[in-house]
Amino acid sequence: MHAVAYCRVSTSGQRDEGVSLEMQRTLIGTWCVGNGYEPDATFIEVMSGGRAANRPELQKAVTLACKLKGILVVYSLSRLARSVKDTLAIAERLEKSGANLASLSERIDTNSALGKMVFRLLSTLNEFERDQLAERTANAMAHLRRSNRRISSRIPLGYDLAPDGNMLLGNPAEQKVVAQICRWRQQGMTMVRIAEKLHESAVPTKAGGMWCPSTVRGILERQQRLVA
Repeated sequence: MHAVAYCRVSTSGQRDEGVSLEMQRTLIGTWCVGNGYEPDATFIEVMSGGRAANRPELQKAVTLACKLKGILVVYSLSRLARSVKDTLAIAERLEKSGANLASLSERIDTNSALGKMVFRLLSTLNEFERDQLAERTANAMAHLRRSNRRISSRIPLGYDLAPDGNMLLGNPAEQKVVAQICRWRQQGMTMVRIAEKLHESAVPTKAGGMWCPSTVRGILERQQRLVA
């Protein structure tokens, strides 16, 4: 029986999730031998996370596994893809070609119906965990904004940095500009036109540059996050 190994490590160098490239290869090789598979090839991706379609080595590994009607073996589902959509798309492509998928960390082998069910459940749970982390981060950032705490090197229009270097103090003149921008937007004015009006009125930006639609968008988005 044929097996294709796929390993992924980050661009930072040696380790990813505490497991080195060498360890991934060793564990996958041991699993293949113990389960009666002949390792045909190993594909190594050295890059950060992202869409599966943007990983050339992953695409080669999937293509070969499909051609051999073998099994694609990875250390963990997180090494395979970052979203349920991508993970399931890969699994479906393998299944249609008569190939299978195995993930060592989760002890998944889609050769069996139970393995397929567990695979889909864990893929969903993995994405849920990432979504929860993103949600908690967004909530924490929103709390800091509402507390007038500095969250980046850029001081937003409408505020000045307090002497302690952490708190933001309201700038009444700039806050009037922010309020006007919001009113114009509520009246249906485009961001391009708002930028033009601010430029025509010689209203300075926070950084002293030119007004542009992206600057207006950033101000509006920040105001929306403050009231969310």
